[in-house]
Amino acid sequence: MNYIECINVDYKSSRKESFYDLQLDVKGCHDVYASFDQYVAVEHLDGDNKYQAEQHGLQDAKKGVLFIDFPPVLQLHLKRFEYDYVRDIMIKINDRYEFPLQLDLDRENGKYLSPDADRTVRNLYTLHSVLVHSGGVHGGHYYAFIRPTLSSEWYKFDDERVTKEDMKMALEELYGGEEEHLMQANPGINNTTHFKFTKHSNAYMLVYIRESDKDKIMCQVEEKDIAEHLRERLKREQEEKEQKKKEKAEAHLYSIVKVACDEDFNWQIGKHVFFDLVDHDKVRSFRVQKLMPFNIFKEEVAKEFGIPVQFQRFWLWAKRQNHTYRPSRPLTHFEEAQTVGHVRDLCNKVQNAELKLFLELELGPDLRPITLPDRVKDDILLFFKLYDPEKEELRYVGRLFVKDVGKPIDILTKLNEMAGYAPDEDIEIYEEIKFDPSVMCEHINKMSTFKSSQLEDGDIVCFQKSLPAEVSQRLRCPNVPSFFEYRHNLQVIHFRPLDKPKEDAFCLQLSKLDTYDEVVERAAQQLGVDDPSKIRLTSNNSYSQQPKPHPIKYRGVDNLLDMLLHYNQTSDILYYEVLDMPLPELQGLRTLKVAFRNAANNEMDIHNIRLPKESTVSDVLDDVRMKAKLSHPEAELRLLEVFTHRIYKIFSSSEKIESINDNYWTLRAEEIPEEEKNLGPHDCLIHVYHFMNEENQNQMKIQNFGDPFLLAIHEDETLAHIKTRLQKRLLVPDEEFSKWKFASVSQGRAEYLEDSDILFARLQRSGVAWEQYLGLEHIDNTPKRSTAANQYRPPYEKAVKIYN
Repeated sequence: MNYIECINVDYKSSRKESFYDLQLDVKGCHDVYASFDQYVAVEHLDGDNKYQAEQHGLQDAKKGVLFIDFPPVLQLHLKRFEYDYVRDIMIKINDRYEFPLQLDLDRENGKYLSPDADRTVRNLYTLHSVLVHSGGVHGGHYYAFIRPTLSSEWYKFDDERVTKEDMKMALEELYGGEEEHLMQANPGINNTTHFKFTKHSNAYMLVYIRESDKDKIMCQVEEKDIAEHLRERLKREQEEKEQKKKEKAEAHLYSIVKVACDEDFNWQIGKHVFFDLVDHDKVRSFRVQKLMPFNIFKEEVAKEFGIPVQFQRFWLWAKRQNHTYRPSRPLTHFEEAQTVGHVRDLCNKVQNAELKLFLELELGPDLRPITLPDRVKDDILLFFKLYDPEKEELRYVGRLFVKDVGKPIDILTKLNEMAGYAPDEDIEIYEEIKFDPSVMCEHINKMSTFKSSQLEDGDIVCFQKSLPAEVSQRLRCPNVPSFFEYRHNLQVIHFRPLDKPKEDAFCLQLSKLDTYDEVVERAAQQLGVDDPSKIRLTSNNSYSQQPKPHPIKYRGVDNLLDMLLHYNQTSDILYYEVLDMPLPELQGLRTLKVAFRNAANNEMDIHNIRLPKESTVSDVLDDVRMKAKLSHPEAELRLLEVFTHRIYKIFSSSEKIESINDNYWTLRAEEIPEEEKNLGPHDCLIHVYHFMNEENQNQMKIQNFGDPFLLAIHEDETLAHIKTRLQKRLLVPDEEFSKWKFASVSQGRAEYLEDSDILFARLQRSGVAWEQYLGLEHIDNTPKRSTAANQYRPPYEKAVKIYN
């Protein structure tokens, strides 16, 4: 129950709110009870923060939370992760945090309960389970400690590994915090050093069960308590599990036989397969005992294919040295009389390898199987593919037995018949040799014998119509070799918006040989952009999986492969932008991102400045002046280079923008304060940075954060006077400003200053770089932001995403 109660008038507002879990603070709390105390702590609304009560106006009030009741199962989410606004990063709280095995939420006369709570219910809870996070903000591992029956036996569930654990030892580890180790500083000398290390494995969620409800919650689950659809699903999964277990145990007794035929070639070639004949993962397979006679297996094939045994002839597949896979020879009658396991061993000695077969069959005019012709020694079995260069289509048209002394010219009429061409159509013939790692497809001389052309059983012959030269010139793939080369270089490319580099917007199948113009034209069509020159592409860094810092220039590469290559890695990702002008025009301009703090609302705005490359910093500032909200129209501006919360350069107004790099550094424009415009010989401009001291490997390390700035100081000015000016400039409340320390920082070392110190003597300018700066040290990690300056606000907890 959330409530607000006025102190001086009789007015109270409350709102009931249900919850699935409670989020408890870890930072600043040593245990669960301290977190609950903080959860129900009363906040006083007074001063500038008074409560607007109906009919009573602004009133002093108390605001808080109390519990009407607690659930039987209480889930506590420990806020181990939070956002640190000072350092602008997410952090994990690894502080020690204890939780009891028994949690009494009725303690101290029910301090957590509202007046409306049922006090007859005993809110005594027993710890059931603990979810643990091991790691940091950017990654980690989750596991759990559970006692399934609330007995003294605890189990650790870590992925598929379940182990019994000693909870007393485990609890100490799950509290987090630091652990101390003794290390011998100097070997051979009897002395030791104490080192403290942060524990990165700690409790993240706690599950408690109320004692009075544990018998109801932890009761034995019977089959009738499970929904029928779940029972059926569990039964089915168990049966599948048992079947797989049985198959695994009997795997050595069986072989997988895959049978391919002309039907498979017909539907796969040109759709799923372009090189070779078939994808064996897409043909019919049989799981048969190795000891089954092969002739009995043929009967199984007869049932599946509808081809009687006497019309079947089986060929063994062989993997050639060029990594192609072709039918090599038919099985002999003697081999067919052996077992399936014996036949498998003929072509593959690898244990449990699959047996792959080609089923040769012939169909008559009525499409019924007929007796196969006898094969003699000089017969060669060739497979034929037909290519249509106009449509860029490839299809399987059949197979033929040819004599090794025969010539291609002898079968031209038959090939034209298979293709549906006129008997005298002039055709070109090629042998498909290999495709990995490169394509090899050679023209076949029609007047040479098949034997002299080195053709053998299982070879693939591709043919097409002969084309006139003028037709060939206008086609992308005018012949079989060029088509195979094109298909070999096809790749699915994932296009992602440059501003959302983790999200695929669309995918296109492109050839690595496609030109720059062809790639951007396809992308423009997909995006509905009329002018392809408005598409700008950026390559992917294959190692970081991020866009490269520089986009691809207009026609700056020859083909898609050049866009995808990153050293010796080939990516499949391209990033795109849709520009508001053609890329050739844009390349004549320089675009800079310049930050400027808006004078109206004090928010930092980012302005895209686009100017000709020969422009100067002065032109940039003129552009900023037109776009930004200035404190007054005549304000003078300057441009700074900022990196890691430090100012590294103040640009000259005459500097050319072509030499400015804004890929890694931030460009910041700002108004020049009046006090800095006319610096005399007894004045100087110093750098002022915010910093925190962080412990790193038992050493203090300075960590800068926030916006760095410049400050004019005078020769005789003390720190006390400068502090007054700084507080006024930054609009920091007295309470917060009093916590800051001031130091002269040089080369990573801070020398703290007194109010009476003269800074002019401490901070000297050397060469072109500032070697020293005035550091403003923040002690509190979570300072509150002033509303006026909008620089401090309390941290809050962001949701943590768990990726499986």
